[in-house]
Amino acid sequence: MQDIPSAINALQFYSNVQPTIRGRNVYVQFSSHQELTTMDQNSQGLGDEPNRILLVTIHHMLYPITVEVLHQVFSPHGFVEKIVTFQKSAGFQALIQYQLCQSAVAARTALQGRNIYDGCCQLDIQFSNLDELQVNYNNDRSRDFTNPHLPSEQKGRTSQPAGYGDVGVAYPQMANATAIAAAFGGGLPPGISGTNDRCTVLVSNLNLDRVDEDKLFNLFSLYGNIVRIKFLRNKPDHALVQMGDGFQAELAVHFLKGAMLFGKRLEVNFSKHPNITQGADTHEYSNSNLNRFNRNAAKNYRYCCSPTKMIHLSTLPQDISEEEIVSHLEEHGTIVNTKLFEMNGKKQALVLFETEEQATEAVVCKHASSLAGSIIRISFSQLQSIRETS
Repeated sequence: MQDIPSAINALQFYSNVQPTIRGRNVYVQFSSHQELTTMDQNSQGLGDEPNRILLVTIHHMLYPITVEVLHQVFSPHGFVEKIVTFQKSAGFQALIQYQLCQSAVAARTALQGRNIYDGCCQLDIQFSNLDELQVNYNNDRSRDFTNPHLPSEQKGRTSQPAGYGDVGVAYPQMANATAIAAAFGGGLPPGISGTNDRCTVLVSNLNLDRVDEDKLFNLFSLYGNIVRIKFLRNKPDHALVQMGDGFQAELAVHFLKGAMLFGKRLEVNFSKHPNITQGADTHEYSNSNLNRFNRNAAKNYRYCCSPTKMIHLSTLPQDISEEEIVSHLEEHGTIVNTKLFEMNGKKQALVLFETEEQATEAVVCKHASSLAGSIIRISFSQLQSIRETS
């Protein structure tokens, strides 16, 4: 409007009259902008000046968006040379460099305002004023399609595309986007947003006499890969757990909040620390072959749940007996029922405890333990009861 009184008049008028456009109710409120700048005044040159590099902002991002996903969306409109993704205050953004300017114009015309997935991940596309994208690494966050021989990351540290993102905030891009979609049938479990980018979780109210890093690993590795774990010196019953990415951290917070372990109710929240600095008091797990999500990620996501009374044992010796399983686990609580069975020629078992806490203790203490010469894997089962089959 021309001046503030005119804006106030307009707003007051529409506070009594419901405005509609083409039959849909619209709502009017003050903007935080003092004035609008048109594109030719815009110092960044974003907007209408065609360029072969596009700046893409993704709104309502319910699913993780990777370089691969963006390449699939944008490559039908021309040869994509480079993609860089990063997290800004505006949300998740990407720079996409085409070989030809006309390809970028065609892509923007075709895709502006469209959703990548049904009902979410909306594309907001502007022309960038950059001349050339700098890509140092080929990984989930950046890719140079003209140079496949770039390293995946700098030796000794994870990569952050130079200069494009907010300093130090590397969006934990998930190569497992397809695994997540496959696991949950395209949706997400109730209560999971899929938009969290904080990887580190703070666990408190731990029973210090009974818990160590490996036991926490056994519990949290049910929800994602563990990078490192650290107990806090100044708050001994607190520990930080750094997960593989924000989605895995969100699963852990969602499913473990309030779980009982060794007589204490766990408090599980996102930490203000983006990651745990390596040091003498940290335990490293990034290269552990006990991390579950490097293989069969979709299956592992599907099995994520809050602690249950039933646990599932796999990688058992072929000649194991139910008696041996019971004697291996019975110190953790009352075992109500067990069932040994074969799946794809491999021995597996279900063990039902009297309480969730007993089952949790068995997972925490006996996952990755040795039973009759085999390292066994234990997770929670969502089955309510053991059906007797002849």
